[in-house]
Amino acid sequence: MLRTVFAVGLMAILGLIALKFIFGIFGFLFVVLFGLLFLALKIALIGLAVYFVIRILSPDTARRIRQKWSGA
Repeated sequence: MLRTVFAVGLMAILGLIALKFIFGIFGFLFVVLFGLLFLALKIALIGLAVYFVIRILSPDTARRIRQKWSGA
């Protein structure tokens, strides 16, 4: 039982060291990735809002936009 506790502790410490190593080396890439992710999310939300406005004001235009993107 004591060996199991030590093994779990050792795996936890090795995992923390691995995470520190990965985020230390690739930290800049993660920052860029999350920055681009949030930028894409903002653009998608703005596009969704514009689509809903078009859908309310001009349903025919919204239908043509939907057909253009869905293909049917």
